[in-house]
Amino acid sequence: MTLLYHTPLSPEDQSKLGITPPAPLAMADKVRFSELDVLNHVNNAVYMHWFERLRIKYTQDWGLSRYMGAGTDPRIVIRSGQIHYRQEMRMDEDYVVTCGCTGFRTTSFSLAQMLWSGGTLRATFDCVLVLLNPDGTGRYEIPASVRARFEALDGATRDV
Repeated sequence: MTLLYHTPLSPEDQSKLGITPPAPLAMADKVRFSELDVLNHVNNAVYMHWFERLRIKYTQDWGLSRYMGAGTDPRIVIRSGQIHYRQEMRMDEDYVVTCGCTGFRTTSFSLAQMLWSGGTLRATFDCVLVLLNPDGTGRYEIPASVRARFEALDGATRDV
């Protein structure tokens, strides 16, 4: 299989790469020299960058924000997060980052993100995101269309 970088991967493509279960959004890339540290493996901070890049695409694709500056889009902030490094990454390795909502409330939602390479889970990042009004003055309610998408595409459930 030819791995397409920076292009959403279908569930079938994810399965062929050993990613189970397939995620609502997954994209591939390759480790670059600039992402390595003095021990010649990917610097821990780079994983956060990889997760963030896909998380931004996810919130754009799901209709939460266009990230076009001031306007009507909510501010999306990480309330909490936990990363688990499972296995190091090295130069020129192909990898896939995945993202999906696991649960949501009125103004916040939980995401599960995973990093896969060679059919092996290398790292996970679980976080809670909160939506704020565009001016930061209070909470912003998740639109009904986005909540419906969380349920239909991600299999997420409403948290009580």
